[in-house]
Amino acid sequence: MIKRFILGVFVLTSSVIIAQRNSASPYSYFGIGESFEAVTVEQASMGGIGVAMKDYHHLNFTNPASNADLKAATYAIGGSLTFLTVKEQNASQTGNSTNLRYISLGFPVGKNAGLSIGLQPFSSVGYSLLNDENADNVTLFTGEGGANKIYASYGMYVYKGLSIGAEAGFIFGSIDNSVLNQRADVALATKHEESFNLRGGQFKLGIQYKTELKNKLQLSTGASFILSTDLSAKGSEKMYSLSFNGSGQEVPRNELFNRTLNGNINMPLKSIYGFGLGKENKWYVGINQEFQTALESNSVFIADGSSHKYEDSNKFAIGGYFIPKINSISSYWDRVTYRAGLRFEDTGLLVKTTDNFTSVKDFGINVGLGLPLPRQLSNVNIGFEYGQRGTTNNNLIKEDYFNVRLSLSLNSIKWFQKTRID
Repeated sequence: MIKRFILGVFVLTSSVIIAQRNSASPYSYFGIGESFEAVTVEQASMGGIGVAMKDYHHLNFTNPASNADLKAATYAIGGSLTFLTVKEQNASQTGNSTNLRYISLGFPVGKNAGLSIGLQPFSSVGYSLLNDENADNVTLFTGEGGANKIYASYGMYVYKGLSIGAEAGFIFGSIDNSVLNQRADVALATKHEESFNLRGGQFKLGIQYKTELKNKLQLSTGASFILSTDLSAKGSEKMYSLSFNGSGQEVPRNELFNRTLNGNINMPLKSIYGFGLGKENKWYVGINQEFQTALESNSVFIADGSSHKYEDSNKFAIGGYFIPKINSISSYWDRVTYRAGLRFEDTGLLVKTTDNFTSVKDFGINVGLGLPLPRQLSNVNIGFEYGQRGTTNNNLIKEDYFNVRLSLSLNSIKWFQKTRID
């Protein structure tokens, strides 16, 4: 019964992830939108570390080699609620968004390998920007949509303490952008609309190694590489004049043009390196360092260099967890996993200001709890993050955000065992 229930939830939440619109950030205006980091709620609560982490009852999206450590069938679903405050030099406004971040299923394959499959958001667009500094010329920029990724990931041990892994994913989605311009003393406004579909594959390779030191200390190292790939961007754009009726609805008039557009977006190589030190089921501290070369595109949908461009990006994260006593009988809170972490990021996005381009930086402070459930190794995970992105310097936008993340990790050692009747 529980298997059917979990599989039913898997299918239902898959359709929700595909249909959702899960960004309120003005920075989703640029490129293909706000990128989603492929991490679990548990990883996010530790600053996003995980490339070197080995865990036998939690999934790890950063490194496919970690699948080799799965000892039980694991179903994971995670979501988040974001509270956002957008600041300019002389004004601010607030917003929020709620979304599912992933649904995944992992299970062991024999004694030395594991496989996981799932669905994750890849990027999201959700903005509405009004430029009314000139009362005689008002422009409204709006956009929605995004891309998702379905993936399969496999990891296996090839030597004592050494595991390798690979992941194959397919990215798909659609994005709609529009620019509405209204000039004073002009009867008709003009609107430029563009819509395009994203399609493409993505491949990731990973490696992990763990060795035991003195006093039961364990040292783990790892690396993963998301290979360079091209996403196709195919769609259309049109421009037309319009008026507004008495209720404020748009009434299209003359179409100025309507044409097909094609292009591609190069998602460059991303490499992640890290190491960690800890005692199994007691504590762990890890460090991740991530590098990615600049995004490139020949698509008219993405970047023409007039408003923004891209440079190499990098991210540093440090975090870990602590469990007072995992098998405590007298105290529930001694069995809770306490997590914390920090991350610092140069996003690689450069936004055009009056005289030059300004880089957009991001950082976050994270804490979280892993609350064990009565059944086997299942748990509920909750995480909190406070972060800042961007700056109010050079007439840009600064975001203060607070994320509340929640996930459910269900484990079942008997998932694939046949029922016997005596």
